[in-house]
Amino acid sequence: MSVRLRRLGPVSELPPDHDDDQPDPLDTFDEIIAEETTRDPDLAVIEAGSRTLRTQGGPPDADIPTRPADPEVDKALREVEAELATRWGETKLEPSVSRIAALMDVLGEPQRSYPSIHITGTNGKTSTARMIEALLGAFELRTGRYTSPHVQSITERISLDGAPISPERFIETYQDIKPYIEMIDGQQEYRLSFFEVLTGMAYAAFADAPADVAVVEVGMGGSWDATNVIDGDVAVVTPIDLDHTDRLGTTHAEIAAEKAGIVKQGATVILAQQPVDAAQVLLKKAVEVDATVAREGLEFGVVERQVAVGGQLVTLRGLGGEYPELYLPLHGAHQAHNAAVALAAVEAFFGVGAQRAEQLDLDMVRKAFAAVASPGRLEVVRRSPTVVLDAAHNPAGARAAAEAIGEAFQFSRLIGVVGASGDKNVRGLLEAFEPVFAEIVVTQNSSHRAMDADELAGIAVEVFGEERVQVEPRLPDALEAAITLAEEEGEFAGGGVLVTGSVITVGEARLLLGRG
Repeated sequence: MSVRLRRLGPVSELPPDHDDDQPDPLDTFDEIIAEETTRDPDLAVIEAGSRTLRTQGGPPDADIPTRPADPEVDKALREVEAELATRWGETKLEPSVSRIAALMDVLGEPQRSYPSIHITGTNGKTSTARMIEALLGAFELRTGRYTSPHVQSITERISLDGAPISPERFIETYQDIKPYIEMIDGQQEYRLSFFEVLTGMAYAAFADAPADVAVVEVGMGGSWDATNVIDGDVAVVTPIDLDHTDRLGTTHAEIAAEKAGIVKQGATVILAQQPVDAAQVLLKKAVEVDATVAREGLEFGVVERQVAVGGQLVTLRGLGGEYPELYLPLHGAHQAHNAAVALAAVEAFFGVGAQRAEQLDLDMVRKAFAAVASPGRLEVVRRSPTVVLDAAHNPAGARAAAEAIGEAFQFSRLIGVVGASGDKNVRGLLEAFEPVFAEIVVTQNSSHRAMDADELAGIAVEVFGEERVQVEPRLPDALEAAITLAEEEGEFAGGGVLVTGSVITVGEARLLLGRG
């Protein structure tokens, strides 16, 4: 019995009964994966403009909502937040979709009322989701986007038409489904978790809008993630790395097996470049469920990119052809690769590469990418000295941020402010930043998951040396200390500050620095 690995783009579909001299796809996994994971080492990066000009640019204003101006609305939102806080947090899980499935059942299966693009992976999920949303919106589709965690406001997690839902709508959605939540709580061994309730709210809000398409980011993993009660028409897998190893597995292959759970029968799978063992697991899953596969580096990818004012200019190869000179107001090679994945996902959603041979309208694609914002992802929030925020919280994310900030800003002296969670690979994160930080100020955010500043400092001293480490347990003090250090060389010396280590640290710093 033969199996078929269906692939979009230039690689044609193998017939069911191919000749012996035509290799079966499963017999050539090593070759396929080797090609898939090879990046072009000669990718041109053209420096366009001075460091000062580049840092004066930046993405459009990020859509981060503030607290409601109306005191009554703010009070009502705080009451909802307080009720949600009584539930299991996002790090306490009972791996099952039984509770969320029961909630969807009593709500009338709202997640079945629109097609969806489902996104998993380790890094880049939120930025990719935002790019997909922007592309779909440019083609006049009403979008619903569900992402996590939030940077500053819980309402960020549920977006309609490219913007977070209003506090009033968030409250109304919660109140509408609250009786059903309580009903399921009474029937299950465990109450619905914080994330499960928010997922139910998102799916209900999208159905009520109504949304033409939902863009949904998993919370953790895939198979048993609460979001996985949808059947994504397109499944997207961003780069997989080692994170949440206590929950998902200790190897790339084990983690990929969990994340492959979002790939449904007959879906189209868009694979970013992956570690070899992860790619093999994902491709085998695609074969099992007769999914069509498009892989970065083969069916689509980044052709060229050059640093530009406030971001980069990229040429992408999509499933339907080449898209030249797309301005992306985000920094770093990783964001260019996220853009390639997002474009392929939207092409697949529209049938490009399968039902259609032509590419998407170039002007619409350019318009969409130029409007993309991704808060807390190499986001400039202050100048003189320049302060940049990045939510990198694992070694892979830190490596991408370190490479990107050197390329985009070229600071003469970069000071790091790091507040990390205790359940992360903090040593790996610090080691990734060590080559680019002149000095580091270690701190902690307000989360109960935050690593104690003194404990973090102990690891930092081992990585950086005692003379390069300063400890400021309070984040406001840490920011002040880092800015002072960056200013030591003088106003025109090019010092900068990077705040990183956790989405929570970035969100709190964003507030302290007057953004939102």
